[in-house]
Amino acid sequence: MSNQAHHRLSTAGLLITLGIIFGDIGTSPLYVMKAIVGEGKIVDRLVVLGGVSLVFWTLTIQTTLKYVLLVLQADNKGEGGIFSLYSLIKRRQRWLMFPALVGGAAMLAEGMITPPITVSSAIEGLAIKYPGIPTVGITIAIISALFFIQRFGTVAVGKGFGPIMFIWFTMLGVLGLSQAIYMPEVFQAINPMMGIQLLQSSPSMLIVMGAVFLCTTGAEALYADLGHCGRQNIRISWIYVKISLLLNYFGQAAWLLHHTGKPLEENPFYGIMPQWFLWPGIIIATFAAIIASQSMISGSFTLASEAIRLGFLPKMTVKFPTNMKGQIYIPAVNTFLWLGCVSVVLYFQQSSRMEAAYGLSVVCTMLCTTILLSNWMVLQRVKSGFIWLFLVFYLAWEGSFFIANTLKFFEGGYVTVIMGALLFGMMLLWVTARRIRSRYNDEVKIKDYLDQLISLSNDSDIPKYATNLVFMSGAKNHKKVEDKVLYSILQTQPKRADVYWFVHIETTDEPFTMEYEVNTIAPDDVYKVNFRLGFRVQQRMNVFMNLVVQQLVENDELTIYSRYHSSASKYPTGDFRFVIIQEFLSNENELPWKDQLILSVYLTVKGWVSSPKNWFGLDSDSVEEEQAPLVLQPVKEMNLRRVIRKETKG
Repeated sequence: MSNQAHHRLSTAGLLITLGIIFGDIGTSPLYVMKAIVGEGKIVDRLVVLGGVSLVFWTLTIQTTLKYVLLVLQADNKGEGGIFSLYSLIKRRQRWLMFPALVGGAAMLAEGMITPPITVSSAIEGLAIKYPGIPTVGITIAIISALFFIQRFGTVAVGKGFGPIMFIWFTMLGVLGLSQAIYMPEVFQAINPMMGIQLLQSSPSMLIVMGAVFLCTTGAEALYADLGHCGRQNIRISWIYVKISLLLNYFGQAAWLLHHTGKPLEENPFYGIMPQWFLWPGIIIATFAAIIASQSMISGSFTLASEAIRLGFLPKMTVKFPTNMKGQIYIPAVNTFLWLGCVSVVLYFQQSSRMEAAYGLSVVCTMLCTTILLSNWMVLQRVKSGFIWLFLVFYLAWEGSFFIANTLKFFEGGYVTVIMGALLFGMMLLWVTARRIRSRYNDEVKIKDYLDQLISLSNDSDIPKYATNLVFMSGAKNHKKVEDKVLYSILQTQPKRADVYWFVHIETTDEPFTMEYEVNTIAPDDVYKVNFRLGFRVQQRMNVFMNLVVQQLVENDELTIYSRYHSSASKYPTGDFRFVIIQEFLSNENELPWKDQLILSVYLTVKGWVSSPKNWFGLDSDSVEEEQAPLVLQPVKEMNLRRVIRKETKG
């Protein structure tokens, strides 16, 4: 199915978009106005009107203009997100990798903050009815259950996300309007001068901006989920979402104006609710928070899979728990995010203490997207004047939000910096190690060893190892393979097979590509197969290789029947044995100490994170894993001197 058909504008598509795309940004009214005024602080009229004015223009300039209108244009064959954007421009300048890594690391860090802040904000509403209720325990329980169900897929519960979010946004709009109509002066805040006046008069201007910025969290996730719904569905549904959000913000501002001069002791989000609606409101808010968390988790899986494809992260087991197109599950990422979320909840305890960490992670990603998007515009031949206007304006605009959020560094922002730095360091290490590895070429021509392979295949004195012996290879050239592969076949323990297969997998930018190319090196004896698989295609090499061999047999390009006692064999393709060679750094290397350290960490982590047989989708009973020493720069000279002792007569 084409992306156009999958993303066709329709009522169902709009409803699905509400459930998938806008969970994160849609739950921001839970905490934004409370953060602007300040919990326990005296409610001031200028702060309220100026604050909601800044919210209005931030949603307009940042979310609507930048993301909905501009960034969504930069789709990579229907897919979005910062790594997809980088894929479109990576050949332009090498340094663009760094903003991509920083932005990706910050967004993964955001994935550990979104569930805690949204779920805890919703659950804290229970404290209004039941003071002293263990909100931390309830929040952890909900988050843990959410991560637990990821392994089974979320298609069943996902079908209800759209209607629930439609109820949520409708509730936001109705509640906000019910307050705003009794104080229409609140709509004066549409005038940007109200926000400017607040910034000019407030000694804590940057702190206010840091709180305001929380209203646009989720805009980056909106772009990352482009592949799920399509540009048109997102743009049209955003109209309804934005109206609902703004009505709620104006309603909260109206409620706050009624409490001018009093300390803020209640979250205005729950304050605008009638007492009789409090319970339903808390329940709907909790469901919305869960959906927002689910959207962020799914987005993190997509982000991680793209990072794996680009070589920014180690290959991890990727599973497809349902038949829903594009839905993936990465166990290692799921566990990592769950541990991060639980740690955030236990450390901060309350949603208000998480705001600084949350805002900093989001603004880092947005700044990086601005840099990458301006380079994409250059490739699209957009007029240079517009590019410079876009770049300068948004770097200044988002830069001010960045500075505002850094002021809260010691209030929780350091958590984002630590998590983001660890993720960035991991990705940078991976990229560096792969570059060091690629500098030392250990690939050889298969034809140079062809006589030995054919001779071994026909040597009946050696027990047959397999009918089809398949080696997974990283060599892209269809005539080459790594030296360690041939060493494994010919030297370590000679592996006799009827047919030798060398298989390379290239992961493409197109999400659902499924192609292969066969290079016949020696008919009926040696073949090199190059697969081109989309980054959202589950790798099932047992199945793929069976199909390849079957098609070659049917096309008379491979003769394999004669090797069986009966030509009517139930398994005409024969048995398969896959060999995967894991590397470890040999002591026989004479590498610079820095390269040796990086490669040692690289190979150690590579051995921890995933079993290659799971990555390639191989059945365990047909896989052989071997350890091979990696010798990239052998020791050239050794001052080893033989000493011969003369025997003395005695």
